[in-house]
Amino acid sequence: MSAISKDEVARVAALARVSLSEEEVARLAGELDDVASSFARVTSVVTPELPATSHPVPLNNVLREDVPGPTLDVEELLAGAPAAEDSMFLVPQILGEEA
Repeated sequence: MSAISKDEVARVAALARVSLSEEEVARLAGELDDVASSFARVTSVVTPELPATSHPVPLNNVLREDVPGPTLDVEELLAGAPAAEDSMFLVPQILGEEA
């Protein structure tokens, strides 16, 4: 017996104000029944001994060693800036003065 009938699909479509043809109702009833059956199969194999997982394989981050390297010279860096002051980039103010 089907878990999701054509009548249920038609009732939910009417509640959602979705217009479906008879062919669409029949097709959706079959597709939704397949989905419900798939969930039922998965639920049937869940046991307390089986740990819950979010991924089928363990995830590991691949990180490199955080080692400081050579940095740019401040004078060389600021040479290409339109404006600089006290070893910093000088940019136009976009917000008002805060009290």
